[in-house]
Amino acid sequence: MLTTKMFTTRIDLPLETREKMIALLNQQLADTFDLYGQTKQAHWNVKGAQFYQLHELFDKLADTLEDFVDLIAERVTAMGGAAMGTVRMASSASRLIEYPPEVADSMPVIDALAKRYASLAATTRAAIDTAQRLGDMDTSDLFIEVSRGLDKALWFLEAHLQA
Repeated sequence: MLTTKMFTTRIDLPLETREKMIALLNQQLADTFDLYGQTKQAHWNVKGAQFYQLHELFDKLADTLEDFVDLIAERVTAMGGAAMGTVRMASSASRLIEYPPEVADSMPVIDALAKRYASLAATTRAAIDTAQRLGDMDTSDLFIEVSRGLDKALWFLEAHLQA
């Protein structure tokens, strides 16, 4: 991850804590932005009997992710850091596995997205713990909000796969 100049702020967290939180937030930003792109990929390319419903669902899920991207990036800048939020920055830093471009049939698309949502949800829960351990309850709270949203999205996806 690129490092940039820190800006002064009156947020009363120690500089070292803010630096660690900025790095953590930027990592989650990269992963979340990548998942946004992968969800839009699924939205554009899904095929099958449930096309319209899934096309609409994926668009709503992407909208939620876009809100999370903004929330995370703004927390980075509020803490005196620079958000690393371009597509190329996210691509080079994301820990998510790449979306399989050959997958278009509805159920395999749902399965592919569910795996990626579960992965981001797991790292988000780990980020909650890290933020709490370092005493940054506001960032922890932000990640709790993101975690709840990811779990809800995962529920929507997995319900299609369950019988």
